[in-house]
Amino acid sequence: MNRPLPSSVPARRTVRMALFSLALAGLLALAACSRPDTPSGTARGGANDGPPVNGDWLVRHMLSDPEQLNPLTSNDSGASVVLGNIFETLLDRNPETVALRPLLAAALPEISTDHLTYTFRIRSDARFSDGHPVTAADVLFSVKAIKCAKVNAPFLRVYYESVKDAVLVGDDTIRFTISEPYFLNDSVLGSISVLPRHYYDPKGDLEHVTVRQIATRDPAVDRQVTAFADQFNRNFSRNPMGSGPYIFREWKTGEKVVLDRNPDYWGYQVPEIESPHVDRLLFRIINDTDAALVNLKAGDLDMLGLNPLQHLQQTSGERFTANFTKLKFYSPQYTYLGWNNARPMFRDVKVRRALGMLTDREGMVKSILKGMGMVVVGPIYSFRPEYDKTLQPLPFDPTAAGQLLAEAGWKDTDGDGVLDKELDGKRTPLSFEIKINNGNEVRRSVALAIQDEMRRHGVDARIREVDWTIFLKEVRDHNFDAIILGWSMGVTEPDEYQVWHSSQIADGGSNHISFRNARVDQILETYRREFDPQKRIDMYREFQHILHQEQPYTFLFMGESVLAYSNRFRNVEVLPIGGPVTSRWWVPANLQKYRQEPAEAPAP
Repeated sequence: MNRPLPSSVPARRTVRMALFSLALAGLLALAACSRPDTPSGTARGGANDGPPVNGDWLVRHMLSDPEQLNPLTSNDSGASVVLGNIFETLLDRNPETVALRPLLAAALPEISTDHLTYTFRIRSDARFSDGHPVTAADVLFSVKAIKCAKVNAPFLRVYYESVKDAVLVGDDTIRFTISEPYFLNDSVLGSISVLPRHYYDPKGDLEHVTVRQIATRDPAVDRQVTAFADQFNRNFSRNPMGSGPYIFREWKTGEKVVLDRNPDYWGYQVPEIESPHVDRLLFRIINDTDAALVNLKAGDLDMLGLNPLQHLQQTSGERFTANFTKLKFYSPQYTYLGWNNARPMFRDVKVRRALGMLTDREGMVKSILKGMGMVVVGPIYSFRPEYDKTLQPLPFDPTAAGQLLAEAGWKDTDGDGVLDKELDGKRTPLSFEIKINNGNEVRRSVALAIQDEMRRHGVDARIREVDWTIFLKEVRDHNFDAIILGWSMGVTEPDEYQVWHSSQIADGGSNHISFRNARVDQILETYRREFDPQKRIDMYREFQHILHQEQPYTFLFMGESVLAYSNRFRNVEVLPIGGPVTSRWWVPANLQKYRQEPAEAPAP
């Protein structure tokens, strides 16, 4: 699932997100899409450290507060990072091979030959953090909650539209019935975060409601569904509980989020389940990257995503390398400049293409990213076979851009230096606002570069920085002219329906820019039902060509992520899943810095 990024934080929570701990609030504020590069640093220590031991804390940076911590209604990357340590899914992916493997499920699902029935058997030994067993009934409840149209989770629900029913088959088995084949159903169904029904539905509002009734919006159960959704949307934004290895302790807005390792975590007794070693995960919220670096050097942070300037000029020398190591790699994310296609001036493809040709992306990579990145031309992971290598980025060509704008009827009729045109019966200047989230220096620099270049050519682009949570709401409400934002991506088969299908414009969906294209809709729908990989590749290459022609986004770049981390930690490496996996990190006993304390103890 795609998630918007306040920083370079991967956030596609299709599997157990504790493994996607590349989600480092503050990597580069970029979203890029690439294969992990060879790390420029490696973990200190070796065989003399002995086997991994438990203990110590991992104090990591977050650029902004999570929007909320409801496991279904949250949709920002910061929340995903936190929640991935608390909740577990039926399946997850091996970080080395990226292959699906059982987690809360006892085995991979049984799939009918027509791909319309998926049967999962649930482990008998899994427990929620309060000691209640994880059951097939909890999985059934979780599906009901996702399918409930009144739960604020349209970005998640879109992946489960074809689930027309789910029923229990005995005490430990659940069977899903699908209305049409979907080649990713094993992964999508396996990615359901299992919620404890006794906690999230304390009055049992959904107990006697079926998935089929919810899917068909049966008026007979509207009262129960409405009652559940109302309390679920309101009551669980800051108090998550799941079956994962960490327990939520506290969230002090603007300061920190604290998770403690559950000493009774069920996975400790199961050899094939990867269990973390660090006693506490402390996310320190610092919305200024310069201040975050000061905290890192002072020892108040253990890990920090560095921006290019910090990496190249501010983190060298013997003192720094004595305490910290750096890893450099591409993470599966990209950054874009999105045009609100519903705005009159952006309805014209000539305008969107012209503005893209006034955006010097190569120059941004060179000057802002200090060469640590590459221009992207679309939303597909660059090393996937679906990626179309024949596409070339729009050139930075102000002359051609001016010609396109003139063809579209934009001229400076009043001599004020800004192009204008009559739109909907009103003389309108080519003037708009670019919104960005505050605290993100890379995006701010990008916005300033765009503003400067466009003003030279008769386009008035203004910049407004907004707090992350407010920014997300305005994006979802389509309350913007243009935005600079990022999407996280997966390293496995893509499905762009969530972001690009026209059905996802309304009701808080992820088609924030209101892009509509009948052929794209058709491709995205057919693609989901196609099980032939080559046919899917062909369809998505056509899809990329349409986006390239229409330019609903000006796709910007993917940047190299640079992670600085304390030399106390061992087993730090970049893996094919998309980066380092912090659940595998550990600290030798003689190097441990913190001791576990009660939740009310002050943060370091």
